[in-house]
Amino acid sequence: MLEDDVPVDGGTLPVHVSTRGTGPLVRTVGVKGHRISADTPCIRKGAMTAVHPSIAWAQSASLGLLDLVALGDYLCRVHRPGFGRKLVGTAPWTTVEELGALVSNSRRVGIGRLREAVTLIREDSWSPRESMLRCRIVLAGLPEPLLNQDVFDQHGRFLGCVDLAYPSLKIAIEYQGRLHHASYAADVERIAALRAAGWTVIEVTDALYRRPDELIARIQDALRA
Repeated sequence: MLEDDVPVDGGTLPVHVSTRGTGPLVRTVGVKGHRISADTPCIRKGAMTAVHPSIAWAQSASLGLLDLVALGDYLCRVHRPGFGRKLVGTAPWTTVEELGALVSNSRRVGIGRLREAVTLIREDSWSPRESMLRCRIVLAGLPEPLLNQDVFDQHGRFLGCVDLAYPSLKIAIEYQGRLHHASYAADVERIAALRAAGWTVIEVTDALYRRPDELIARIQDALRA
């Protein structure tokens, strides 16, 4: 949601529609009109024409830094092979290189924030809160954890895929969001297996995420141990 977006018609967000070239802007209830140059790269999805995902990301410069990184992580995600993973080999919507090239010589509004966001975008995040959690860790000056690492025990038995990890220290950071209630039992067993194998597991709830100083302190303590 952009900072100037205001819900309309009982809570729905406005649709952003761009006019290419010099044609009239769309003006109607629930729509925000924009103008883009006639040569702006676009893609076709069924009967709809949309700007290229890299352009859409750059147009979102009014978002906060962590939101821009989360969006960039989603667009640049690489579906790598791994235990039980789906969609392996699916091409990302765009790449970090494309985003970097797009903003390198641009003068658009919010360019400073876009350039900072590019340096923080990664290819292996699986959720927005994972992206934001990683950024908080890095911006606090801590070492950057690896993302979505498959963990096996000494016998080669798969223990689980951890959200963020320092594998050499056997430290895992798991985000326990509101959507995890459906997999609660499986998460409990997975984390128990990791701890039994000698891993330190830091579970980050929504409440802890909203206390960033305490969150960073817990990770620092684990790294020092």
